[in-house]
Amino acid sequence: MRRAKISIIGAGNVGATCAHWCAAAELGDVVLLDVPQTENMPRGKALDLMQSSPIMGFDSKVTGTNDYADTSNSDVVVITAGIARKPGMSRDDLLSTNAKIVSSVAEQVKTSSPNAVVIVVSNPLDAMVQQAFRVLGFPSHRVIGQAGVLDTARFRTFIAMELGVSVEDVSAMLMGGHGDTMVPIASCTSVGGIPVSQLIPDQRMAEIVQRTRDGGAEIVSLLKTGSAYYAPAAATAQMVEAIVRDKKRLIPCAALCREEYGVGGFYVGVPVVLGSGGVEKIIQLKLSDSEKAAFQKSVDAVKSLVESMEKLLAS
Repeated sequence: MRRAKISIIGAGNVGATCAHWCAAAELGDVVLLDVPQTENMPRGKALDLMQSSPIMGFDSKVTGTNDYADTSNSDVVVITAGIARKPGMSRDDLLSTNAKIVSSVAEQVKTSSPNAVVIVVSNPLDAMVQQAFRVLGFPSHRVIGQAGVLDTARFRTFIAMELGVSVEDVSAMLMGGHGDTMVPIASCTSVGGIPVSQLIPDQRMAEIVQRTRDGGAEIVSLLKTGSAYYAPAAATAQMVEAIVRDKKRLIPCAALCREEYGVGGFYVGVPVVLGSGGVEKIIQLKLSDSEKAAFQKSVDAVKSLVESMEKLLAS
């Protein structure tokens, strides 16, 4: 049986950690690519990972490279390439630089792996996945953004910490853009089947929601010299698993919504069924009036971000 081929573009902290999670779970053989200027860095990280395989007991092959030819015919391509946030820098500050980087990567991927499912992780996420989709020219169901899995994981973590319960018993859903305007869906948030509204007062819940929105910035402020990578990489690996193992996971991802939720052709976080074909279905929830208003505000912020990116790229 042929192993899936997973190529990760960008061998920084997120990319290398994603390679680690994917290899350790034996999701497939992994190719870790970075730009030629990094010289042998991706090879060094790949070799280090391979040397951990006898200890951790996995047989996935990990290859490091600077050549897109080594990524050819990948089943899944993960794009983590781009500059990371620094203290005081918003995701939007990354817009122009990372849009050009993602565009360059997408040009290479559409030639080397024309049948791949592509997962975009680079920030600002919603604009970057929109740009990758435009450049790739792939069907929209094969171009996905990783955001909702990470945001929901942070939300679940903070709820579990608040209540002193297992994260396994916390179920939650977040929608909208990745960042300050993400929308928690209260009707889809529970602990052991108990609505979270019965366990956490509204005011405290609002504080937890805000901490979730600021989750990435909080880590940036603590690290001082970089941004989060363990959780983003784990979230990406969960998406890779859903695709290569055709798991049909119902999880939030940034998907292209046309008539869905009245979005009109933009990538925003929504619940989807994720399987071997990529986004196999977008789930349309019945939102409350307040949730609809918050979601529309988030969609408007994404549209504004995409418009700003397009102006920057055109100038």
